[in-house]
Amino acid sequence: MSKIKPSKGAPYARIMGVGGYRPTRVVPNEVILETIDSSDEWIRSRSGIASRHWASPEETVAAMSIEAAGKAIADAGVNPDQIGGVIVATVSHFKQTPAIATEIADRIGAGKPAAFDISAGCAGFGYGLTLAKGMVVEGSAEYVLVIGVERLSDLTDLEDRATAFLFGDGAGAVIVGPSKEPMIGPTVWGSEGDKSETIKQTVSWEEYRNGTVEKFPAITQEGQAVFRWAVFEMAKVAQQALDAAGISPAELDVFIPHQANMRIIDSMVKTLKLPENVTVARDVETTGNTSAASIPLAMERLLATGQAKSGDTALVIGFGAGLVYAATVVTLP
Repeated sequence: MSKIKPSKGAPYARIMGVGGYRPTRVVPNEVILETIDSSDEWIRSRSGIASRHWASPEETVAAMSIEAAGKAIADAGVNPDQIGGVIVATVSHFKQTPAIATEIADRIGAGKPAAFDISAGCAGFGYGLTLAKGMVVEGSAEYVLVIGVERLSDLTDLEDRATAFLFGDGAGAVIVGPSKEPMIGPTVWGSEGDKSETIKQTVSWEEYRNGTVEKFPAITQEGQAVFRWAVFEMAKVAQQALDAAGISPAELDVFIPHQANMRIIDSMVKTLKLPENVTVARDVETTGNTSAASIPLAMERLLATGQAKSGDTALVIGFGAGLVYAATVVTLP
């Protein structure tokens, strides 16, 4: 018989507050067209994107994260020193170590929480949310700050006609805390490493350092392969998350998919046969693809504009490089 005492965590966890930060500079498609042979109509028809936000030198990964975190903390009504964990999902923090989460934790006044970064691409927020839920339920932290943040403009090849128009910058954050009833459902997550070449960094940092290539690394993808995978395979994962939570499409209030592409979003809605009354996040139109930041940013905008309300039941799903994915049903804060 084990001598280890059982954990004294909460019975369940919930999202208590949400915050977002979008850089001040708005970049319309016309700016992208200065470096690629395309048109505004083509970009909109293929992606649904009209503009995106790009960060200034001062709007660093840490700075954007701190802004979003401050809003989430205020929205949740907790004190920074109550935060026992800080999880940052990002692929665009260019220091291998230390984790940017440790700097953010210190600058927001969180004391000495567990703090670490995760690299799970566009599914990063879902991964972070799942880890935070586990920390709260286990009892290792009462409140956990989860941040999705990207400066993908740093990893965009402006001469790549297939991707130059896709990416944006920003940060989204949530506070996860204790709950007396289930408000974050089971996570359906996984990876398909055999498809890792479909979304990737063009060259390794080692190749760039050694001078094997002169062009700075960027993100590239096989558009059609990603589209097919996202629409058909991720719709299945989304349905599995609904089933795991015991929620039918008719009971759903909000759908917040990763903001990769408007055509992918619309196709998923059709494949899932979501009722017309379900509010669908389409933040990609003016924010672009912000990878790990896209779901919390979209969530924050829906709540701020009144398109969604506190207590709504929402299906969230992130998917991207790896290929990795994570889907769950949550109650909005």
